[in-house]
Amino acid sequence: MPEASDDPRPTGQVGRVLFGTAKILAIFGGLLSCLMAVIVTVSVTGRYLFSSPIPGDYDIVGILCGCAIFAFLPYCQLRRGNVVVDFFTQRASPLAKSALDAGGNALFLAAVIMFTWRLYHGAIEMRQTGEQIAAFAFYRWWTLPFDIFCMIVLVCAIAYTLARDITSVRRGGNAPT
Repeated sequence: MPEASDDPRPTGQVGRVLFGTAKILAIFGGLLSCLMAVIVTVSVTGRYLFSSPIPGDYDIVGILCGCAIFAFLPYCQLRRGNVVVDFFTQRASPLAKSALDAGGNALFLAAVIMFTWRLYHGAIEMRQTGEQIAAFAFYRWWTLPFDIFCMIVLVCAIAYTLARDITSVRRGGNAPT
């Protein structure tokens, strides 16, 4: 399996669009992480100095953290940055590694499709119930369309990497160019 730094940028149009979209999402996720740091800093400082934290800071940070994680997932998948336990496969042939990667991606794809489907239905239910954050009028479902979009991009990223892994298996373990 190639290291994240060895994985070349895709040369095909689909791969380039997918990689570009994932990269934009990852940058946005990084901005959300920076925003979380600012909110926590301001809230803690306000709590310590003025006994006045940001109302709902825990909820805000939790929501932003969830959105950031969803935003990072497609880029991580395309860069092959997910957790890989290669202790047992260090001496395996490139073909065996490609086959294991393909199998793992197929399982991951099935799980992510199921999670996306349930996230969609959860969003509908949250919208119907009208649940709000207690500290201010923010409906909890408002961020879920973004999360669902990130999951759809992740499904595409997994399908793309799975197709590359299958091509690698067909080529005897040689990665596609």
